[in-house]
Amino acid sequence: MSQKEILLVEDNPDDVELTRIAFAEAKVANRLEVAGDGAEALDYLFARGRYAHRDPGDLPAIVLLDLNLPKVDGREVLQAIRANERTRALPVVVLTTSTEPFDVEASYALGVNSYIRKPVDFEQFVWAVKQVGLYWLVLNHPRDGHP
Repeated sequence: MSQKEILLVEDNPDDVELTRIAFAEAKVANRLEVAGDGAEALDYLFARGRYAHRDPGDLPAIVLLDLNLPKVDGREVLQAIRANERTRALPVVVLTTSTEPFDVEASYALGVNSYIRKPVDFEQFVWAVKQVGLYWLVLNHPRDGHP
């Protein structure tokens, strides 16, 4: 598996922990970088604020993005990712509790690669996160020159 990190943008500590468990069970070796809100995610991706020391060209393998976030919501994060030439092709998977048709349509209109509803059941959540990791980190072939 690729050793690039995974950026998880999630404000719920329980979901962060469940994601860690799921990736550990799936033997995903990539480091999980967690941003607790949309502003922190953008700072991380664009190497600014407390992440100013980061190489802005060192992008994560994938961004797992919740929609309902404090400070800057997930839709705005996705819009900023797609508006920037350097991050435009970065794989972004929305992982959210929302099943609102508007959220699904808006996410795809903004260029999300995949939209997954977080299962409420623990076992189903772990299974879903494992599948996301296996597909995007093992099976998917990114375009040349992209994460």
